[in-house]
Amino acid sequence: MEEAADAGPQNFDYDEVKNLIEQAIEPVLGKNVYQPKKVQDWNSAIVESVLKSLQAANKPFKYVVTCIIMQKNGAGLHTASTCYWDTKTDGSCSVRWDNATMNAIVTVFALHI
Repeated sequence: MEEAADAGPQNFDYDEVKNLIEQAIEPVLGKNVYQPKKVQDWNSAIVESVLKSLQAANKPFKYVVTCIIMQKNGAGLHTASTCYWDTKTDGSCSVRWDNATMNAIVTVFALHI
């Protein structure tokens, strides 16, 4: 019988998900300069890339992926989330990314099925 604390296929692996998110952001945003007309496409590309990578891992989870892209202009951005779930199997991961002109925050919520 597997221990619940083991990072096996039944448990959420924070480091693996963080790596998948980082790999999805960089090719899309990279060294781009913030352009309001492209934000919707960038958001969609990042979310789709993360979701495809998560599905390819073939783990027993339902996923929710969110992405926020905001121009750096001195305004503050605060986010928070809370979940009522099984902390032994479910999990979440948020990655903050930025360059000289924009900030991005991508969050994955994984719910064991």
